[in-house]
Amino acid sequence: MTTESPTVRLTTAQAIIRYLSNQYIDIDGREALVCGGGFGIFGHGNVPCLGEALHKARDVLPLYRGQNEQSMGFAAAAYAKQYLRQRFMFCTASAGPGTANLLTAAALAHANRLPLLLLCGDAFLTRLPDPVLQQLEHYGNPTLGVNDAFKAVSRFWDRITHPAQVLQSLPAALATMLDPADCGPAFIGLPQDVQGWSFEYPSSFFEKRVHRIRRAQPDMREVEDAARLLGAAERPMIIAGGGIQYSRAVRELTDFAVKHGIPVVETIAGRANMLATHPLNIGPIGVTGSDSANAIAAKADVIVAVGTRLQDFTTGSWTAFSHEAHIVSVNAARHDAGKHFALPVVGDARLSLAALTAALGDYRAPRDWIEEAGSERETWADYVARNTAVGNRPASYAQAIGVVNALCDPRDRVVAAAGGLPAEVTANWRTLDTGTVDVEFGFSCMGYEIAGGWGARIAQSETEPDRDTIVFVGDGSYLLMNSDIYSACLTGKKLIVLVLDNGGFAVIDKLQRSTGNESFNNLIADCPTVATPFAVDFVAHAASMGAVAEMVHGPGDLGEAFLRAKARTETSVIVMKVDPHDGWTTAGHAWWEIGSSEVSESEEVLHARARLEASRPRQRRGV
Repeated sequence: MTTESPTVRLTTAQAIIRYLSNQYIDIDGREALVCGGGFGIFGHGNVPCLGEALHKARDVLPLYRGQNEQSMGFAAAAYAKQYLRQRFMFCTASAGPGTANLLTAAALAHANRLPLLLLCGDAFLTRLPDPVLQQLEHYGNPTLGVNDAFKAVSRFWDRITHPAQVLQSLPAALATMLDPADCGPAFIGLPQDVQGWSFEYPSSFFEKRVHRIRRAQPDMREVEDAARLLGAAERPMIIAGGGIQYSRAVRELTDFAVKHGIPVVETIAGRANMLATHPLNIGPIGVTGSDSANAIAAKADVIVAVGTRLQDFTTGSWTAFSHEAHIVSVNAARHDAGKHFALPVVGDARLSLAALTAALGDYRAPRDWIEEAGSERETWADYVARNTAVGNRPASYAQAIGVVNALCDPRDRVVAAAGGLPAEVTANWRTLDTGTVDVEFGFSCMGYEIAGGWGARIAQSETEPDRDTIVFVGDGSYLLMNSDIYSACLTGKKLIVLVLDNGGFAVIDKLQRSTGNESFNNLIADCPTVATPFAVDFVAHAASMGAVAEMVHGPGDLGEAFLRAKARTETSVIVMKVDPHDGWTTAGHAWWEIGSSEVSESEEVLHARARLEASRPRQRRGV
């Protein structure tokens, strides 16, 4: 008879990977590895030791070869978002610039409250070979290096200085990433020598463990306070944020709204909480929102904000609501629940909505308020139909969105990020099924689109392989980060990428001109340092990375090209030029506070500042 040894001798790197290989998550009664694998670019700082450990575990934790560390982090964030934060991916990068490239991705995951594990090389702990390749030297603090920069963009940060630390650090990192209230990136620095040092680890540390996402019960006193306030409301409204999806409380949100007759508006992260056809879905709110949602927000007397951090694009820099309106904020995170003098209900969205509906009893909003909201909704739906229609006018983002929206499968996933497309998708996309829209605007990060599409597709292929991931990207973001077209082709993870070319950074040009400034350094045509303007051949470029690529000459031809892409198994890229000046969605915008010049030689700049300041009295200071 043999018994398992109570300890096992492993290197630090081997211990980390063996631990991750045995951590599972319970998803609605089904067990899956909580870590879906990782993205990696090897260098001298991670290939000898961590690479050896990952090679041995390659059948359990698949490692996707990245093209750029920043885009690896974006892909991992999108993977976690697709899985509603129940699973995550790790990223590994070498010491120095490889790790530094992950800073932006960590910030994106932090802003969006997404789990992301960063396993990054570091300088030698012994310092015997110092200074080493890619090491930064700080004369007065030899412990300070690139990895310390991640402290500002991580929810959990540690540097392993002894193999035994893994016993504490790994469970703490995992607990952070699975905590609804504190979810975000976890950073673990791995000095090159410590990665290979060994330790007698307890065998029990590597036994299979099944995790569950915690659902925090709300305090019933907070629920009762919220119910008293909402129960007296004459014009109540719900702001539905992305936290509703992470709580898997979409059905509970709809049931709550229907039972109590409360109109619902969506944040950018909360898009696809409700179907576009639902009569209580009044539209997206805020700076990139709808006239319908902003109209009822201005009149609402009690606002129930569920699962949202109330970013300025949601609140119109806090001008979207009446000064007299009361806010009830339901959120798993105490930090978010108490913003702007809100009455907090700290707890899981699903449990909190159930408790709140029980406390409200038979309360229903007045019929005339529901009818008014419904009328606003119908007017906005008519505007969107006209705005997205293909007609005799300049080609626009909205038209491209409308064509794709009409032809896609209800379960296809749409991905967009920085530039003009987040606003256009948020305002014009009609949700066909819940949880199908990823508009990254928490950090508004250029370059997320294609990388995020790849990460989303990896997750989607595990759960809904017959559906497509559709990426909307402008020419500016495409030129910033496009190499994951190659990644998608290499790995067989099909994407449909729509490159909408407006000749530069057109949305910032629009902002520039709206503040009274002249077009400068945004559109290629307006860059004084450009000697010879020319158009990029996006079709040839995408094709060179393995995609099937084609140019369409306007939205009238886009539908057939999109259907061809749908029919293929390969990644497709469709390029269409759009007008940089005309065709923007002009309705629906709330006020947005931006910097403006108090002193200028330009009368246009001074007039623009006066227009901006004229709306400042609407900005809430409290209640």
